[in-house]
Amino acid sequence: MALSFAQSTLFSKPSLFLSRNGFTSLAVSISVSCLSTSAAVSSDNNRRHKWRQPAASVEHGGVKIAKDDVVRDDPTNNVPDTIFSKLGLQLHKRDQHPLGILKNAIYNYFDTTYLNKFDKFDDLCPIVSVKQNFDDVLVPEDHVSRSYNDTYYVDSQTVLRCHTSAHQAELLRKGFTHFLVTGDVYRRDSIDSTHYPVFHQMEGFRVFNPDDWEASGMDGTSYAAKDLKKCLEGLARHLFGAVEMRWIDTYFPFTNPSFELEIYFQENWLEVLGCGVTEQEILKRSGKTNNVAWAFGLGLERLAMVLFDIPDIRLFWSTDERFTSQFSKGQLGAKFKPFSKFPPCYKDMSFWINDSFTENNLCEVVRGIAGDLVEEVRLIDNFTNKKGMTSHCYRIAYRSMERSLTDEEINDLQWNVREQVENKLNVVLR
Repeated sequence: MALSFAQSTLFSKPSLFLSRNGFTSLAVSISVSCLSTSAAVSSDNNRRHKWRQPAASVEHGGVKIAKDDVVRDDPTNNVPDTIFSKLGLQLHKRDQHPLGILKNAIYNYFDTTYLNKFDKFDDLCPIVSVKQNFDDVLVPEDHVSRSYNDTYYVDSQTVLRCHTSAHQAELLRKGFTHFLVTGDVYRRDSIDSTHYPVFHQMEGFRVFNPDDWEASGMDGTSYAAKDLKKCLEGLARHLFGAVEMRWIDTYFPFTNPSFELEIYFQENWLEVLGCGVTEQEILKRSGKTNNVAWAFGLGLERLAMVLFDIPDIRLFWSTDERFTSQFSKGQLGAKFKPFSKFPPCYKDMSFWINDSFTENNLCEVVRGIAGDLVEEVRLIDNFTNKKGMTSHCYRIAYRSMERSLTDEEINDLQWNVREQVENKLNVVLR
């Protein structure tokens, strides 16, 4: 589970996950091979951009996933080609990538501190059931995260996981008691330098038996909470050095008590992760009635941006050698050196919204056309007229991290954005 500024896992605040119901034969074929932990589980856009058409299939954890199994003509499906194209990339498995370097540093801490006691999973399939993603971790049925506005639905019963906690219950049922789960997760979200619809999380989980806490004179919950804080304070020092820390009491539906860890880093308090003592109901459903457990979650991009001084989350997906060559296996915290700073181009767009309009839907349309050339979509003005009609004005910033954009291609992009926003969102342009 995880939580933080750019993104996290289960331990995120209200804008977190999503939902609904219904399986098809294609989804079933995926669930058989992909939803099990034992199975190491853009559109062509503008013709001037050298973006590749998504492949007909991708491989994830040794399992081939067909595009038609994920992007399909289903009234409940909202997965675009651009998201499907990210499914097999698994940036966290690249040892010379900032995310892989960070993941391995965390692995090193747990291997050293707990003598290889934690099982590690970083190849689990991101296509999961609604039950795994929400119900198994006690997300309420009316939670905002179950909305189609926030989550990518393959069909009404299948989603692209919103957090690595989606595998928690299955691993517990399989008998694992100490584990780390790392993977790519997916959420429909805003567009800015710290948000991206695909990001990476790590969840940690530890189960205790009565023998563990009875000799301490503490109850199981207090014992687990003390152990959790000791573990994560050690992890923070491992990653950031001798920093000042503080614990903040908070609320999550799946842990009680629940905490957030903050560190004082570069003259600011930085939220590192969310955590807590696992709700007994989760353990009970997994056949561990007499146990207690703790869980934590963190967003790898969130921490990597700080540790490596990476200013824009889009850079993690760059294949430009000027970016990739700056990082080496095992070199935690090597500072990113900007190799270019091309000017942004701003385009404003105003329209009358309807009752079904959401900013996430707007961002999906813009991202589907402009891809990673869009840097930010920001509401700069809104008003309601005497007839009760509401107008929004959004400013779109286009900027490549690697090259200068021409006026012609930006105008082309903006024209396509306006056309698709009007057609797909049923708004009236002004």
